[in-house]
Amino acid sequence: MQQAGKFSSLLQIFVFALSFFVFQPFAHASEEENFNVGEMIMHHIKDAHEWHIAGPEHGGTSIYLPIILHDNGFKTFSSKYFYHGKEVEVLGKDSVIYHYMAGVGPAKGYALYHEEIYILNKEGQLHFVGEHPHNASPTDLSVTKNVASLLFGSLLILLIMFAVARFYRKNGAVAPKGIAKFLEPIIVMVRDDIAKANIDKHKYHKYVPYLLTIFFFIWINNMLGLIPIIPGGANLTGNITITLFLAFCTLLVTVFSGNKNYWGHIFWMPGIPVPMKIFMIPIELIGILTKPFALMIRLFANITAGHIIVLALISIIFINKNIAWAGLSVPMALFISVLEILVAFLQGFLFAMLSALFIGAAVEEAHH
Repeated sequence: MQQAGKFSSLLQIFVFALSFFVFQPFAHASEEENFNVGEMIMHHIKDAHEWHIAGPEHGGTSIYLPIILHDNGFKTFSSKYFYHGKEVEVLGKDSVIYHYMAGVGPAKGYALYHEEIYILNKEGQLHFVGEHPHNASPTDLSVTKNVASLLFGSLLILLIMFAVARFYRKNGAVAPKGIAKFLEPIIVMVRDDIAKANIDKHKYHKYVPYLLTIFFFIWINNMLGLIPIIPGGANLTGNITITLFLAFCTLLVTVFSGNKNYWGHIFWMPGIPVPMKIFMIPIELIGILTKPFALMIRLFANITAGHIIVLALISIIFINKNIAWAGLSVPMALFISVLEILVAFLQGFLFAMLSALFIGAAVEEAHH
């Protein structure tokens, strides 16, 4: 009972500290005359050149990430020269005023607008046509928040898997302990319920490493995205470029694993009249691309939607400017956050299972 009481106290302290970091950006946003929910949500789910920790958007506590630009040679400096730069107002089309951050110090001559870096014109300004600047952009190779999160998540996966592998290499086939005890059922699940269940029993072994990699990559980075403070808080798996790359990997594995039977059903379907075969070939080829496209959109949409819903629920308090709304929005946001823990696992499972299903169809032998 005493240990349970200590755990409960520690949990309450953790939740209180976590709430401080979650609500603080909203509090600063609410100090403005008009609280723009859409702008606040987009700021939190999109990529950035800083890892914001606490305080206002500009001038708060942040970890500034390295900027790497190629513009007549490579230029490297900290993103703080943008975020602590000069805020500039420009009158655009239809008398709309646009705000951007002009760099100072090593960042002089460049500007940051909606996390995109542009080269300033001769007047030292951005030229807006419509809602977007038409200035040239340097080649941006910067380490953004998503890149840093990707590196951290990948390192975490390597450390975990090497620890599990080291345990079995040292102890052999014994009852697992520690982290191996936690991960073994999950690894067996991926092997038996995903790979073996969807791929030919004589061929599934060589695809298990790939399926394990994408499952743990998606699951662990989904979980990191639910943590509102560093090293979490990045919307990595809700970034379309990340889901595109994962889907492209599945496409490559599927296409290069395809056997004669698979390609025969794509280009010359058996048992179908010749005119219909010619008609079906482009449809089958499009089908090869639509399957990984569905993987990409499913993961991107589900993870991004989870972040948006939580932020929108918390925003109710600041839209109505009444803390009494916390009695409604906070329990609902907490419920969605707990549900997102399940979704984090489920999306990794579905991505790996559908990948195995596509690979299984590609390596399946003809039935006579």
